[in-house]
Amino acid sequence: MPNPKKKHSPSRRDSRRAANWRVSAANSSKCPQCGAAKLAHRVCPSCGFYNGELIVAKRVKKDKNHPEGQAQNPEAPK
Repeated sequence: MPNPKKKHSPSRRDSRRAANWRVSAANSSKCPQCGAAKLAHRVCPSCGFYNGELIVAKRVKKDKNHPEGQAQNPEAPK
């Protein structure tokens, strides 16, 4: 079995070990509903749509300053 002729430095050893742990960024696509970046074949995290259907309804956060305790919907007709 062959042996190394010279000792490798710790930085050289660590850089060799670190090369196997590199993670590539996941491929993201554009949501057709809202245009936000999302992972393929998954529900959009910003609007909750998947394949043109609403899968996860987004909750409306309660507002302490509003009299009814709920945030006003800006898209609702006045």
